[in-house]
Amino acid sequence: MNREAAAVFAQRLGGASRLLGLDLGTKTIGLALSDVGRRIASPLETIRRVKFTADAQALAGIAGRHGVGGLVIGLPLNMDGSEGPRAQSTRAFVRNLAPILPLPVLLWDERLSTAAVTRTLLDADASRARRGELVDKLAAAYILQGCLDVLASLDPDASEA
Repeated sequence: MNREAAAVFAQRLGGASRLLGLDLGTKTIGLALSDVGRRIASPLETIRRVKFTADAQALAGIAGRHGVGGLVIGLPLNMDGSEGPRAQSTRAFVRNLAPILPLPVLLWDERLSTAAVTRTLLDADASRARRGELVDKLAAAYILQGCLDVLASLDPDASEA
């Protein structure tokens, strides 16, 4: 979540591959995908959570289809930066996912991501139903883009691109 963790994550990533951003909810998982150059995050889809094994297999299939080289998973910290039950649940999900989807993982502070996305959708006058369809994958894109921006700032060649 900080620059040091992002730098370690960047070193663990392979060559040209995409990153998959996840916004883990209790009922759904919002997904976003980066481009191969890891500059732009795009909302991908929202998967409805069933059971862990089914969720993990769905993620593994998506990662395989899109050539994903790493995962950026939103970590729901409390506003004071402390970790509550939801953050602990996210960490457990990551631990359990590792044997099924052995990719580098970066936990990324997701505080206010859903609020920012919801505000944008309200400003765009999206209906409640439409907001419900979009918010999880847009939150995942918001989380992933924050990570991509930090990764780009770590890359000395980024300014030449």
